Amino acid sequence: MTLTLYSFWAATAPYRVRIGLALKGLPYEIVPVDLRAGDQHGEAYRARNPQGLAPALETDSGDLLTQSLAILEWLEDTHPEPPLLPRDALGRAQVRAMAAIVACDIHPLNNLRVHRALQGLGVDLEAVTTWSARWVSDGFDALEPMVARHGGAFAYGDAPGLADCLLIPQVYAAARYDLDMNRWPALKAVADHAAGHPAFEAAHPRNQPGAPKP
Repeated sequence: MTLTLYSFWAATAPYRVRIGLALKGLPYEIVPVDLRAGDQHGEAYRARNPQGLAPALETDSGDLLTQSLAILEWLEDTHPEPPLLPRDALGRAQVRAMAAIVACDIHPLNNLRVHRALQGLGVDLEAVTTWSARWVSDGFDALEPMVARHGGAFAYGDAPGLADCLLIPQVYAAARYDLDMNRWPALKAVADHAAGHPAFEAAHPRNQPGAPKP
């Protein structure tokens, strides 16, 4: 199978998919889409993905998948081993709830296009940063007891899965707001453990095309 991932090194949504692909052991090629430079608004990219967001995943059949959660669910459906979701329905619902807190409640309020829109309305950068940090903190407050209850080495149990694909990029993004992760010890423990896992290391922004060299 030939997979092509349209990805921006620093963005958390493509980061989620890179983790999922690495956990599944699937090879793929990256086509960089520089969101800061506006590549996503170009005619060629819009022809592929009319929403103009990243990630997008192109399959060897030419089908293009968008939205990180949908892509991760497709990976699970088409390559079920190793699993990203628990086998039981209750566990799957709990993991999907964790993922949704990140994808639906945290991320939309602290991504680049929202920041730019707020600044376009005259909100200064400091106020935008404070506002975004509030929503990250609220989301982490909700996630902390869930991970504390259901987690082990990872967010749900002792094997990495869908919740970790969402959580780890969001912890990475939280660093820009100088949030003290010690406030959320269960989340911090998972992030610290994931840092030593080869799939998470391979997917890390610093290891992607276009990332600044140290």
